[in-house]
Amino acid sequence: MAQQSTAQRKYPFTSNLKGTTVTLRLMKPEDKEALLDFARSLPEDDLLFLSVDITQPEAVGQWTLGLETGFMHTVLAEVDGKLVGHGSILHNYLQWTRHLGEMMLLISPNMRGKGLGHLLAGELFALAKGLGLRKLAARMAFEQKGAIQVFEQLGFKPEALLADYVIDRKDRTHDLIVMSYDMTGLTEE
Repeated sequence: MAQQSTAQRKYPFTSNLKGTTVTLRLMKPEDKEALLDFARSLPEDDLLFLSVDITQPEAVGQWTLGLETGFMHTVLAEVDGKLVGHGSILHNYLQWTRHLGEMMLLISPNMRGKGLGHLLAGELFALAKGLGLRKLAARMAFEQKGAIQVFEQLGFKPEALLADYVIDRKDRTHDLIVMSYDMTGLTEE
């Protein structure tokens, strides 16, 4: 799957998705409140399986700290100045998994099915390539069939199923699926 490089990309930029103009830009620490507002606007079902509860100021504070230290790279998607999605890569170059990044996508329900997830994923693939990552992983609850399907369409393959590995906001445990994408075959167009 060839992707456009963000190394040459100048943020912000706009894209038209099925009649909706979307602006993509890199997240900055000042975007903390916008991320909180976005997370709090999501349906409860979307929030059940967040690996980090971004409805909590402390969690978003850690997120912005990750931006400052280079462990987190986030591309925000906005429509008319309002956050409608984000794509993030979590990467720790100090660990033995420094060749690995974790991809996260979260899209507002009213923007699903318009191609925003694929647009953000393309940006994240380019960011990962620029970071020299060799593999991307995505983790989600096994019940998240829609998310699994999106990552399969992006070329991710299931790697592991871990029983009762995650707990939701209602204290129920769920199986976790880990999917991965081999970046070594990714080429530029």
